Amino acid sequence: MQSHVDEDSSSEVTEMKDPESRTIFAGVDGRTDTELPEWYRERHRDADTVTFAEAVRDLPQAVETTVAYQNPYTDEWVETERFNALVEPSRARSQGREAEAGTDPLFHIPTDSYSIINPVDVYGPLEEVLREETIDGTPLGEVMFGEIRRYRGGGEVHMDIMFDGLEVRLPGRSDPITMGVTSGYDFFGEHAVYVEGFAQDGYCSNTMRSLTDKEVIKHVGDVRNFRSWWEELLAQVELVADDLFEFIRDAQDIDLDFSELPFTVTEFYTLLGFPDYLAERAAGDAEANAASPFEIDMWTLHSGATYALTHFFQGKEGASLDQYVRIANDILFNPEGTIERVEQAYKQELEADDDGSQASLAGERALASIERVSDDLQEKVDQFEKREDALRERFQEAMS
Repeated sequence: MQSHVDEDSSSEVTEMKDPESRTIFAGVDGRTDTELPEWYRERHRDADTVTFAEAVRDLPQAVETTVAYQNPYTDEWVETERFNALVEPSRARSQGREAEAGTDPLFHIPTDSYSIINPVDVYGPLEEVLREETIDGTPLGEVMFGEIRRYRGGGEVHMDIMFDGLEVRLPGRSDPITMGVTSGYDFFGEHAVYVEGFAQDGYCSNTMRSLTDKEVIKHVGDVRNFRSWWEELLAQVELVADDLFEFIRDAQDIDLDFSELPFTVTEFYTLLGFPDYLAERAAGDAEANAASPFEIDMWTLHSGATYALTHFFQGKEGASLDQYVRIANDILFNPEGTIERVEQAYKQELEADDDGSQASLAGERALASIERVSDDLQEKVDQFEKREDALRERFQEAMS
């Protein structure tokens, strides 16, 4: 099997829109003696490592302050209770200093219904849970590692938290797929506090997102108990780790023979909704890692999609990325739905291009070839659906 390398890529690939800063962490706090796993350390050789508690407490905070508007007829400033400014306190204190003149402390001016949720409010309770919950008898806080990414002056934050040993190992690979969560928030009224299941493939650094439903807490009203929230979410991640290997193994048994299909591998991704630049990257990776460039299994097609999203996506983290993550995950977790989506998109293209009976006949033959592939997959798809139902039941039992 070839490694994930592209001719045009340099040794450093850009993941999405570059953050203003990255912080690599290992261990929950100074009482843990945690080292980064070798595969992760190799990819972050030049980075200084801190503990998770240190990294969280170094993140910018927000406090409320009064908002006023200038009356254009009297030039007087009038305070309003309908809005409050969210400012970073340390920047506000140093705003008048010459050295800090370029640092704007203002994040946002929301309505008075906005509730500030600062980093320690969210991740402090997680620290407590990680000290108590264990994997194979070892506290999760001693095996946790990952990175925190800052955008827009630290007013927007996203992080990946993984647990060494909570993993999936595939035959023939020395590096594991390591499980964890991705989480984040912002102070601009766009991203509520969120968390969802996440994994990173140590073999190729591909990130697998949205492995559980995204759980969200909005900056409105009373803020819930974050400790119980984290306990429930980590239980979900452990369940996903138990089942992910089976999903991957089943997906490896489902092959698409592109010599029998009326579209190329690149067109497969564009029919699913990927933009051209991502479709080309995904197809190149899938073809390079398949046993045959014409017969490619669903796991390899999924891996090609995550490769493109991890290393070449040009947008921002959040909704613009999430839509493509859902498409990529369907290739792995919902192969039947993926084939149906491709078929429908191909039908629409045929209808738009139909200019005569000959073209129509060719289109019918093409659709028939897609339907044959779909029929061949049906038995294996039934296995997937049973596994999905079982996983859902276990989620409900764990959360009840």
